[in-house]
Amino acid sequence: MFENLSERLERSFKILKGEGKITEINVAETLKDVRRALLDADVNYRVAKDFTDSVKQKALGQNVLTAVKPKQMMVKIVHDELSELMGGNTADMNLKGHPAIILMAGLNGAGKTTMSAKLAKMLKEKRHMNPLLAACDTFRPAAMEQLRVLGEQAGVPVYMELGATDPVGVAQNAIREARAKSFDVLIVDTAGRQAIDEELMIQIQNIRDAVQPDEILFVVDAMTGQDAVNTAKEFNERLDYTGVVLTKLDGDTRGGAALSIKTVVDKPIKFVGTGEKLEAIDIFHPSRMADRILGMGDIVSLVERAQEQYDEEEARRLSKKIQKNQFDFNDFYAQIQQIKKMGNLKELAGMIPGVGKALRDVEIDDNAFKNIEAIILSMTPKERTHPELLNTSRRMRLAAGSGTNIQEVNRLIKQFDQTRKMMKMVTGKKMPQMPPMKGRMPGF
Repeated sequence: MFENLSERLERSFKILKGEGKITEINVAETLKDVRRALLDADVNYRVAKDFTDSVKQKALGQNVLTAVKPKQMMVKIVHDELSELMGGNTADMNLKGHPAIILMAGLNGAGKTTMSAKLAKMLKEKRHMNPLLAACDTFRPAAMEQLRVLGEQAGVPVYMELGATDPVGVAQNAIREARAKSFDVLIVDTAGRQAIDEELMIQIQNIRDAVQPDEILFVVDAMTGQDAVNTAKEFNERLDYTGVVLTKLDGDTRGGAALSIKTVVDKPIKFVGTGEKLEAIDIFHPSRMADRILGMGDIVSLVERAQEQYDEEEARRLSKKIQKNQFDFNDFYAQIQQIKKMGNLKELAGMIPGVGKALRDVEIDDNAFKNIEAIILSMTPKERTHPELLNTSRRMRLAAGSGTNIQEVNRLIKQFDQTRKMMKMVTGKKMPQMPPMKGRMPGF
């Protein structure tokens, strides 16, 4: 997401490279390019115009310090305005009800049912809450079964009434179930349509009036661009929802919805979907997203993702094994699984400042670890624990068993040896351990 916009903005700022000061002429030339870049990214025309007008007003007359070049000043102004455009501050969730009720709304295909399960999993694992999912989509035959399967994967129970035709009644019964069994949050999945129609709007309004939700989240597919903004506007006029959830931000989307929606409907983006897995949901941080758009990376989010997979006891155990030179292929395999849990590999690399630009035209396959895993899983338990046993005949057996070749097996063993040496050097210097996250999760 935002790759084309990032590239275009970078080209725009080059106009100021080498300039001694910000002037009306070079600012106008730069912002003309910026506006074109925003429009190409499918940003609403009025939003793009107001944005560049605001940047121009703040840029002109700026006293550029001797240590700050005009280009750097412009990047900072654009960054601050982008962050403000997307909401400025991270929006909180209202989860004070008993149970707190979250109503999910949106069109078919936006990922509403999947996002319901993702949100339930996030609340369970990061907030240690006890969520219940309610299958209130009585319009789509497979919707209840889909939510049941997703709930099972997330480890969250699902309230459903097979054959029910009254979604309002199902929602009311789900509330009774949640109260009777002491669930502290109820997430209500509702029906969507291929397009906005009166029947859909009346149904979702009736459910809202019946359950009196603490949060109404409008789920919208970011890949639909301006259509997403128009749909968001119509839903808001009827529902007055409390926040927006953008899905499919990992796809080939230009990002116009993320940049336009807050201004058009004046409702914050609260969550974003960044992949198909149930872990692929992030709290939306406007400032961090502005960092990504301008190619500055997002090291804070990267560290947070790493900390989510961090186990202090496991780290101590691993550190002792490394110091004794006992780091083996079981540990190597476990580290790969932790990296995979953090998300899409290209997205993770793009969070490192400067790396996103370098990888712009590089394809990183999410199955990049597949062959490595196959080779390790082809080893006997003794071979994984004692890598020194892997002689030529054993390596040939591993190649045949994993569907790879002897070169790949040799390459893996060489990489493993290098990793073991490097880790022993690092632990030998007694590097400080990463502290676990404490306190409240940002955005809640």
